[in-house]
Amino acid sequence: MVIVAAGAGVRAGPGEPKQFRSILGVPMLLRALRPFTSHPDVDHVVVTLPPGYAERPPDWLGRLAGERLTLVAGGETRAHSVAAGLKALRASAVVLVHDAARPFVVRATIDAVIARARTGVAAIAALPVSDTVKEVTDDTGRRVARTVPRERLWRAQTPQGFPRDMLDQVYAGRGKLDGAATDDAELCERVGLPVDVVPDSPHNLKVTTAEDFRIAEALARELR
Repeated sequence: MVIVAAGAGVRAGPGEPKQFRSILGVPMLLRALRPFTSHPDVDHVVVTLPPGYAERPPDWLGRLAGERLTLVAGGETRAHSVAAGLKALRASAVVLVHDAARPFVVRATIDAVIARARTGVAAIAALPVSDTVKEVTDDTGRRVARTVPRERLWRAQTPQGFPRDMLDQVYAGRGKLDGAATDDAELCERVGLPVDVVPDSPHNLKVTTAEDFRIAEALARELR
């Protein structure tokens, strides 16, 4: 599997990259890693890191590197980082991709994503949208144009699982696709490959801002 941890995390505020910051004394990346390194169906984990960190990782991360955990340099974009991770990943029937900014993934979600990907489709952890969704006009970004029906809307999360040959296929041809993709499932969608949603836990939040870290600390206290 590939864990994407190569971003700068500027929205989290000044300081070290957000993936190395602690949540109740445990680095966020380590929290994201543990459910996968302890999973019996995950035999190799590749972590993509910001420039320079693959060669000089934090001590706690460097001690974990070895046969089962490989550290590589990421790229300028998320897609470049996933491509670098895939290149370093050993052969496997199914590949998982997970964001280091999601430190609270649960075992049941991982199991469900793997099981679905093994049927030959892409599978993404996701949550149905429960809020009322508004589309705004382009000129002001404030004026509501319409209410979007939410019955078929889901929030895509990670992990996302893929048959290995499927993900290799879309990354081999991604240069022909227009625009940047915000997740790996989108690359599959663009070329007509099937993508299924797998219901996720609401605890699997993405930590982006300083406020998110405060929410993550509260959640970590609740879950411990």
